[in-house]
Amino acid sequence: MMPEKIPGIGEKEQVLDDITAKYAYEILKKLANEDAKILKRVQELALEYLIEVDPDHIAKSIFNDLVSLDVEELWKNSGRTRYGYVDPYELASEMFEEALEPYVEELRKCQKLGMDEEAKFHCMGILKGLYMFEKGATTEFQDWAVDDSHNNFIHIFEEWRKGNNEPKNLEEMEEMDEFVKKNFPKWYNVKKSSQFQI
Repeated sequence: MMPEKIPGIGEKEQVLDDITAKYAYEILKKLANEDAKILKRVQELALEYLIEVDPDHIAKSIFNDLVSLDVEELWKNSGRTRYGYVDPYELASEMFEEALEPYVEELRKCQKLGMDEEAKFHCMGILKGLYMFEKGATTEFQDWAVDDSHNNFIHIFEEWRKGNNEPKNLEEMEEMDEFVKKNFPKWYNVKKSSQFQI
């Protein structure tokens, strides 16, 4: 069955509806490279989308993504396989990190664009989501990913800190230290006694 045509709009005008995201991105890049005004407007619009960062929303999304990790999938793909032995704990860690990757990628984008405040909010949301999972999740998968919340907490915080090392950001570093101390007291105390330093 053919898609319904919109009255008054020719085939050429409807082509935008048929472009996939991949091609739309390539076309947008070409247009932006050809015209400085278009480039400026694209950057303005992109920043509008990136600016709205809600740490609580990020934390809840991460928690939901982590509690939905399927222990059955873990069991099915670990142990003896025809390709050799797959350690279930290692596979659980990989699945855990894959679930976090889109959020960490957004954090990196903000840092790359010099959006320090937004990067900080992304980091706060990720840390909060990891802590929520550690404290509030009751899934079988969690039994296989015992240290992953804490290990990723440290890794992501360190990555944010390294990407935020300009002297002008000292205040943000102190604010983040207070945030960790207030919201994650157990991990803050571990942080103080280990190499995990702000």
